[in-house]
Amino acid sequence: MSVRDLIIVGAGPSGLSAAIAAKQRGLDYQVLEQGVLVNSIYRFPPQMVFFTTPELLEIGGLPFASPHEKPTRAEALNYYRKVVEKYDLQIAYGETVLSVHREGGHDQSQSTQSSQRIDPKDSAVSAVSAVNGGVFAIATRTSRPSTSSGRPQPVEGRGVQRVRHAQNVLLAIGYYDHPNLIGVPGEDLPHVHHYYSEPHVYFRRRLVIVGGGNSAAEAALECYRGGAQVTLIHRRPALKPTIKYWVKPDIENRIKEGSVAARFNTCGTEIKPASVVVRTAGSDNDSRDEELPADAVLLLTGYRADSNLLRAAGIHLNERCEPTYNPETFETNVPGLFLAGGAITGDDTTNIFIENGRFHGEKTAQVIADRMTG
Repeated sequence: MSVRDLIIVGAGPSGLSAAIAAKQRGLDYQVLEQGVLVNSIYRFPPQMVFFTTPELLEIGGLPFASPHEKPTRAEALNYYRKVVEKYDLQIAYGETVLSVHREGGHDQSQSTQSSQRIDPKDSAVSAVSAVNGGVFAIATRTSRPSTSSGRPQPVEGRGVQRVRHAQNVLLAIGYYDHPNLIGVPGEDLPHVHHYYSEPHVYFRRRLVIVGGGNSAAEAALECYRGGAQVTLIHRRPALKPTIKYWVKPDIENRIKEGSVAARFNTCGTEIKPASVVVRTAGSDNDSRDEELPADAVLLLTGYRADSNLLRAAGIHLNERCEPTYNPETFETNVPGLFLAGGAITGDDTTNIFIENGRFHGEKTAQVIADRMTG
């Protein structure tokens, strides 16, 4: 049985950064990616512009050159391809991780469940004790990412399952693959989508967008200018203050002039084949229902990490689905099982971005290297 020092799940910026650090420290590593390279960025709208500057997306010491103050999606994809080529990283694409668990040994997961974080003094686990606890078995299924969505699809003749083994595992799985469902009837209808790509498909169609953040605002503006009749629904009394500073006044002015219809303090209660039923809260704790015509519906209500995978691996999650981990090493309550990037966020994804998540994997690789040589 081949046992690697480290298996990294996810080939986003955090996972790539960890792979670079692992290679530089002489670790036997492998990256597993269910989709394509930087799959979440690939699935962003083609015309997307980042909120940050190029240097804050850099990993592995490779400069991110861009003529723009804010880099584009296309520039980011090109940059991360160059990173992989420069470091010749070992990445298995189209391989979805189904489960992660200890094989052999005994359960050494720490019992603390009430706290999100582990005291670093209580979480030191030597390489020897990790080995005594057995190696990790990572069950995977081969798949092929769709060229249109980046989502893994079954591969005829190749959709086989296998088990890989490693002394340590880093879950750098992000959160873009799991949208926050609003839980209303009709959410699974074919004209309802949790991801937005481009406005062309909504030309001369009645489009209802649910959400009040940056994704909803940008989609509303692009689709309005692409010829759609747009109605924006948000459960709060105003749009989120975190919207990009150049987008916020634009969407507010379009709402003010009536180019984009908006319903605030409003929630969808049912989605029908040609309409959306909404409920608007009044000032006196009363509410009124309304049925809005809709040829298409975009539910842009955010995303979350795969809590089922984390929980099944033995990681303790609190009521906000935040995992227990050591903030200095990013090791969870399961010795040898680490997290990076968006995987640590739980329900609140507003604090971890590429800018800070890109450093998590480097710390993990250093911890593992020190234990193996200590």
